[in-house]
Amino acid sequence: SLKTLSSFRETLVSLCLFGCSNIFYRKGGAPLACTEDSEDEDEDVPAARQALETDFSFQGFNRLRLLNLGQLPDDVEAESLLRPLRSVTALDLSNVRLQGAAFLTQWRERLASLVLYNVDLSEEVVGTVLEHLDLSRESRRNVKFKMTRKILTVLVQRLLHLVSLDISGHIMLDNCTMPHFEEAVGRPSTEPCKSSIYPLQELKRPLQFLGLYDTTLCNVTHIPAYKVTGSKNEDQVLNAIEAYTEFRPELAHKAINQLFDIARIQHCSQLLRALQLVIAALKCHKYDKSIQVTGSAALFYLTNTEYRSDQSVRLRRDVIQVVLNGMEQYQEVTVQRNCCLTLCNFSIPEELEFQYSRVNQLLLKILEPARQDESIQRIAVHLCNALVCQVDNHHKEAVGKMGFVKTMLNLIQKKLQDRTCDQVMEFSWSALWNITDETPDNCQMFLNCRGMSLFLECLEEFPDKQELHRNMLGLLGNVAEVKSLRPQLLTPQFITVFSNLLESKADGIEVSYNACGVLSHIMFDGPQVWSMEEPRRDAVMDRMWDAIQSWDVSSRRNINYRSFEPILRLLPQGIAPVSQHWATWALYNLVSVYPSKYCPLLIKEGGVSLLEKVLELDSSQPETKEMARKVMEQCENFKEDPMETNSGQEANYGQRG
Repeated sequence: SLKTLSSFRETLVSLCLFGCSNIFYRKGGAPLACTEDSEDEDEDVPAARQALETDFSFQGFNRLRLLNLGQLPDDVEAESLLRPLRSVTALDLSNVRLQGAAFLTQWRERLASLVLYNVDLSEEVVGTVLEHLDLSRESRRNVKFKMTRKILTVLVQRLLHLVSLDISGHIMLDNCTMPHFEEAVGRPSTEPCKSSIYPLQELKRPLQFLGLYDTTLCNVTHIPAYKVTGSKNEDQVLNAIEAYTEFRPELAHKAINQLFDIARIQHCSQLLRALQLVIAALKCHKYDKSIQVTGSAALFYLTNTEYRSDQSVRLRRDVIQVVLNGMEQYQEVTVQRNCCLTLCNFSIPEELEFQYSRVNQLLLKILEPARQDESIQRIAVHLCNALVCQVDNHHKEAVGKMGFVKTMLNLIQKKLQDRTCDQVMEFSWSALWNITDETPDNCQMFLNCRGMSLFLECLEEFPDKQELHRNMLGLLGNVAEVKSLRPQLLTPQFITVFSNLLESKADGIEVSYNACGVLSHIMFDGPQVWSMEEPRRDAVMDRMWDAIQSWDVSSRRNINYRSFEPILRLLPQGIAPVSQHWATWALYNLVSVYPSKYCPLLIKEGGVSLLEKVLELDSSQPETKEMARKVMEQCENFKEDPMETNSGQEANYGQRG
């Protein structure tokens, strides 16, 4: 409050009240914020809410040197408020409506910095001993004051100590620049005598800063300043973002948009600086939609593969943080899409792991609405899928408790209602396959949320969608690995469906393989749990044998096992020889086609000793024993020559449920 402020009048040296318009109104008397709605838009705002605080004055603020009153309410008379100040050396009156500007000359001998952005004024005001003068404005703004060659010349001649000048946004009414053919030859120079801008030839030394943004002056060759804002090149654009971010988001927004074009169409040569400036702008203006839209779009191009090698881990984490801030603050389609696309430029889940819970919560929130923008939905589901692929079970369980499984099933339900099988549908099943991998709680959630009903509906509605079938059967393989959940799969309807899928040729052998895997785990529970008359257990086992015999053992696989434990538990048993055969075939295929990946894994997890037990069991079939020997030989050969490779070894591993 102003009362609190007054208590510091004797010690205060620097004060910024930029944008703090409400402080000048009595408590309960502030006007409605632009985002508030009055009960009746046609009614006048009650007078009580507009009561100005009239008792405040800067009387006694004798030590105050730096003052920013940018965006002072129009109701407050700036001249009366400021007149008591005696020692001010830097004054910012951006966007302040002045009745007259002549009173500013009272600080003629003291004022070193004067910012009059978007302020209408007269020529006599600027004739002080200023070092920093800002007369810039928005180019679209209609003002009486016109910057001419004559005025600019007078400014330069009078202000002998000038080091910083900003005339951005002014349309020069007469010719201030030298014709191109008359410009000094050679590289761009900062020497005033070579200046392509006539009035600046009067300078005694180059300016430290010159604001020429949104003017034609920035396009000339020779400019007598070390730092220039403009739109001619990357350096000028970055200078503009740096200079205008804090107090002029409307200009920063335009400059970031130009940086976006540079990164997208040309090449950004000052990547580190560009990223730091965009991050700073997004942090500074969390609630400015235009900054969030352009900033997030620029980040997408500044973090892509072309620039990746130049970015540190810390910098990329800063980008992730600011992107998540944007997702958190804005539900607007463009911001959400830009943020999601930017996250796709990172290695997932590795680079997002430090914000793992937060990013998952935000993505699930995006996917909550019944009818989300199609492109955002597709990107968000893709990210969700990537985030639960190749992470530990602790992470999967945590994400499952956030409602991940239910959200994916809701998306599937909506696609079924639309009779559409697209990437969202396939990614959703793929994400469920990943999140249920060795995670019984998530498998239970899948069953509790009508997952099996949706599985059957998808099979019926989309009988020819191979990728969809592979993802669904991979997921059900995970469910079947959980002993306590298998009874829910042991129904005539489900067993018939799994049996029929044994003959599927979809996606090579993948659908048939996964269907056989589901049945193998069910058969492992023994004949005593098989309470149905049809289909008969032995008939289903015969179909399983036939399916396994039809597979090519050299098939390349679209699958990735992190552990063989679910397969290995099917080896040393005689309850279901066909389950043992499926498990042995799976191991033989994987160690043959991808020896360097899977031989060490099988050896590490004690698979060789379990295969030896297969050879000892009388119940093991001859074909199974023969295959077990080949697996053991493959591992033995690998131990002797670990550099052995296979031409099919670098397959594109997919998900593994």
